[in-house]
Amino acid sequence: MRYRRMPIEVESPEQLGYDKIKYNLTESSFADMTFGDLGLDLNRLPLAYCDHRGKPELRELIAREGGLPSPHHILMTPGAAGALFIIATTLLEPDDHLLVVRPNYATNLETPRAIGCHVDFYDLKFEEGFDIDLDRLTRLLHPKTKYISITVPHNPTGTVLSEARLRAIIALAESRGLKLLVDETYREMTYGGPLPVAAALSPAAISVSSLSKTYGLPGIRMGWIACQDEALLETFLAAKEQIVICNSVIDEEIAWQFMRRKADWLPNIQKVIRNNFGIVRQWYAGQSELEWVEPRGGVVAFPRIKPALNLDVDRFYQILQDKHGTYVGPGHWFEMDRRFFRIGYGWPKPADLAAGLQAISAAVREAKA
Repeated sequence: MRYRRMPIEVESPEQLGYDKIKYNLTESSFADMTFGDLGLDLNRLPLAYCDHRGKPELRELIAREGGLPSPHHILMTPGAAGALFIIATTLLEPDDHLLVVRPNYATNLETPRAIGCHVDFYDLKFEEGFDIDLDRLTRLLHPKTKYISITVPHNPTGTVLSEARLRAIIALAESRGLKLLVDETYREMTYGGPLPVAAALSPAAISVSSLSKTYGLPGIRMGWIACQDEALLETFLAAKEQIVICNSVIDEEIAWQFMRRKADWLPNIQKVIRNNFGIVRQWYAGQSELEWVEPRGGVVAFPRIKPALNLDVDRFYQILQDKHGTYVGPGHWFEMDRRFFRIGYGWPKPADLAAGLQAISAAVREAKA
């Protein structure tokens, strides 16, 4: 394995220091909850090893909500990042081929690279609405392709595939004897209702999700893999056991108690997201120097400084951070042109979000050549 640190992690706000940021528009999740918010009692919890697959009641709940036939189709993991690492290291060897839709979450790119396999990219295009064209995707497949990797709703653009397109990509994977990895971390943030869990639609699909983004619980590191291919899931379990044996019993208990009351939390989360997205949408309507594909899910947007605008991009980021105290996710975090930047609008309070957006407008004006 040839590891290297990912820019999105090296330059993350937790590494930079939250005290150095006035308006944090980088976060790709809902606002962080506190232990006190949840009102949980863990005093009698034995601090022992737990079920290697994950707490049975938690897996049962996730399977039932996702339309999976059995809790045996769920494997709890240390966050979605742990799930993605397990999948890549299980399915890929150095002489294999992987097709990844890009931009994508960095782990979906860097772990396969560390393995040394051949990676091809389906690069989403702004001019095509960041949509996936099935014919172009098909042409990029290879005799040694092991799986196709997509994210729905998409990070960082916030775009969402139609259910028909998702089913068509699953059918493509089935027809070629491939697996389709669907990172569904933002699934319950889809405007207009979520797509089906991909793994519930076919044994060829592998779904990954977590409690980090929608529910503001990244600190408990709780994610999962959903897969109806039980033999493959057993191999995923073997990988997990060799990495961590089992999840933290504390994390799993918090996740279980939270998930049982999810219906109490989700309406307010969705209300906050809608309100904050309204702030972003209203701000964007007044911009003449930026363009975007309007998000349809998640809590992120990926606007672009118009290519024709004569602007010093490096100076834009310097002014934005140093003068205005505002931090966004620059395009290079996603292997995209730095005229793109990700705005996370679920994490900041409305007043901070509005101020950060105005800072972006000011930095664009001030960075013009």
